[in-house]
Amino acid sequence: MLNLIPTEAATVPLVQAGTPGGNLVLRLLEGVAPEGLPTWLLPLVTAHVSVGIVIAMISLIAMSSVWLERKVSGHIQCRYGPMYAGGWHGWAQTIADGVKLLTKEDMIPLGADRPLFMLAPAIVLGAIFGAFVAMPLSPDFYFADLDLGLFFILGMSALTTIGVVMSGWASNSKWSLYGAMREAAQVVAYEIPLGLSLLVPLIVAGTFNLREASAEQADFWGMGWLIFKNPFMIPAALLFFVAALAETKRAPFDLPEAESELVAGFLTEYSGIRWSFFFMEEYAAMYLMSLVASVFFFGGFESPFTHFAGEWFGVGSVVYNVVAALTLITKSMFGVILMMWIRWTLPRVRIDQVMTMGYKYLTPLALVCVLGAAVWEAIF
Repeated sequence: MLNLIPTEAATVPLVQAGTPGGNLVLRLLEGVAPEGLPTWLLPLVTAHVSVGIVIAMISLIAMSSVWLERKVSGHIQCRYGPMYAGGWHGWAQTIADGVKLLTKEDMIPLGADRPLFMLAPAIVLGAIFGAFVAMPLSPDFYFADLDLGLFFILGMSALTTIGVVMSGWASNSKWSLYGAMREAAQVVAYEIPLGLSLLVPLIVAGTFNLREASAEQADFWGMGWLIFKNPFMIPAALLFFVAALAETKRAPFDLPEAESELVAGFLTEYSGIRWSFFFMEEYAAMYLMSLVASVFFFGGFESPFTHFAGEWFGVGSVVYNVVAALTLITKSMFGVILMMWIRWTLPRVRIDQVMTMGYKYLTPLALVCVLGAAVWEAIF
């Protein structure tokens, strides 16, 4: 397994590399120093491999999600969406757009604060990179097995707000500043119900660790999922989803961008690769929030396919881990598609309605769910 935290303890390998002359990456995954590589350099090399995997994952999630959103919006509006670039249903359209963004001129407004303007996209993308560290790819393949994994994810993902506010302030544009202030107010209003709604599955599961929470839901028919173990889990899941929409700046809570009101909000003065950083963070955050919901409400890695893979090939085998990873990816992408569906279905709400919903309704309801779940667990 990959482990970003250097330790002297032996790690549990996901794949057996076989002979000492085996593949370099497999041996790094085992925590075994290849010939000619000093032992003290191993944690650094392993960390670089981990970072490379995370960057590749976020890039792939962003590209596939952009293409998927175009197809979802197209079918909702009774059209096809991308159809030509790359052949089958325009699968290469997003790749072409990415190349275009890489080659576009990177402009900075004359009155902008250049250091902050350039730093803001890096902070936004770096924060979501950090949040992905606590995300397990499969039961035996992960970057850091954190006991406070959920707490770490929420803390790192909240740092993206700093980058958004920084971009709005540094752009020297009133539209950007309006969008940044909306983002700050929105996050303050919805971080509270987001965290409170997650306290309900934490009370039921008894752990912040994503792998442990998933392992507790092992059941062939899925009735062992946390959402079925407490009557307050279903309303908590709905509250979490609504708060996650606001946290990721998705419609109907996309007030920080609000093209019909603020040109493009905090993105107004950005172009080229810096502009794409913000969108990479948005789609990565959508996937990460959907993954958290999948782990703490909908069984995580567990499914009938995972059960059969464990029975036939053994728990801990490569096949078992691949099936478990595909199960979690499928559940998470279902959440992403649901967010896209809502964007192209519901109208944008006003900023005063956003604040009212967060403070006046979602927070009290989340508190009721937490209290109810705690009482239910204490009694039953």
